[in-house]
Amino acid sequence: MSQSQALVHDVSDLSLASLGAKRISWAGLEMPVLKSIKERFAREKPLAGKRLLACCHVTAETANLALTLQAAGCQSVLIASNPLSTQDDVAAYLVKEAGIPVFARKGESIETYIKHLNTALDTLPELIIDDGGDVIATLIQERKQQIKHLIGSTEETSTGVQRLRAMSKDGLLPFPAIAVNDSQTKYLFDNRYGTGQSTLDGIMRATNILLAGKTITIIGFGWCGRGVASRARGLGAKVIICEIDPIKALEAAMEGFMVMPIAEACPHSDIVITLTGNKHVLAAEHFTLLKDGCMVCNAGHFDIEIDLVALAEQSLGCEELRPFTQCYKHKNGKSVIVLGEGRLINLAAAEGHPPAVMDLSFANQALAAEYLVKQYGSLAVGIQTLPKHLDYELAALKLMAMGVGYDRLSADMESYIESWQSGT
Repeated sequence: MSQSQALVHDVSDLSLASLGAKRISWAGLEMPVLKSIKERFAREKPLAGKRLLACCHVTAETANLALTLQAAGCQSVLIASNPLSTQDDVAAYLVKEAGIPVFARKGESIETYIKHLNTALDTLPELIIDDGGDVIATLIQERKQQIKHLIGSTEETSTGVQRLRAMSKDGLLPFPAIAVNDSQTKYLFDNRYGTGQSTLDGIMRATNILLAGKTITIIGFGWCGRGVASRARGLGAKVIICEIDPIKALEAAMEGFMVMPIAEACPHSDIVITLTGNKHVLAAEHFTLLKDGCMVCNAGHFDIEIDLVALAEQSLGCEELRPFTQCYKHKNGKSVIVLGEGRLINLAAAEGHPPAVMDLSFANQALAAEYLVKQYGSLAVGIQTLPKHLDYELAALKLMAMGVGYDRLSADMESYIESWQSGT
């Protein structure tokens, strides 16, 4: 038995490692920015000896991040951030061939998920890469004695950053936490183009339906909602937007989308997609209004966006029609079809964001971990963002990899734009 096989881990099947290798290699072809960071990390070892806990969707793209962090010299452990998002062959490869302890199984129970989370925290991490905020929330609520070991954390999701802000507001965030989601090279690309494409990919894989001609209601017009709306319209769907923010609702209307309250949208909807980061946005009162056979799914982080408990209570039974497609027989005689058990549809029924998008997101994560270590002792506690120059550097690297050029200001132009004396 090799050293890697002797590692403590919990994955489904180590014999899948060879399949995982192919999947990881394929994703890596579309992740040139992260590859360049990995090569530098291998030379400089900026995380040497540091203990790192990463809570992420265990996908081929995440594996490339894990290998980048390993090249940086840290001792890492990887757990899943969602019970349905793990790719078991990827998890097997990371354990068997890369020697990284992984605790993740596709379809794991909530109890197993919590056990994995606490097992990872038992390693006393100095750095935490979180995805949704569960690790940090558990640390603050249940394991405060460990906070003294922490250099800082990073958070990639809109939902996780919302939770960090709530913690900070309550005075419960005693360490630097980098909101990676606030980097432009993250949210303008991952949230919009990644979620936009992968959400519809998940719906199509789960159902094999034609989207053209369907009426798709999107609840939430943030960057994720905008991405889904744009791509749904591009595929020929009629798109309704539901919003609580009047500015976003106005913007959606000016973009040519139909805008209305959820209750008004329900009777017209063939598909409803939630992307809010909030709780029960599709609730008991809405299920009775949906047309027969309406499909509902979630592309926000947690499955509580759809009140599945209320739906079950209103229903006579539930039948699985095909993988990730469950039909609830409502007491009013109509059917409501839930996709992906209400969890992230793009990861439950598909493969998540394309690697070309995650290249930028995970490049931000890798640089955030390095930044925390390099700036240790000088960063204020609370929520931080990566310096703007790193955003521009990552964008420039991505453009170079794509073979796309762009202009620069001349010295004279820079002088003019920074002055106030010159004018008409």
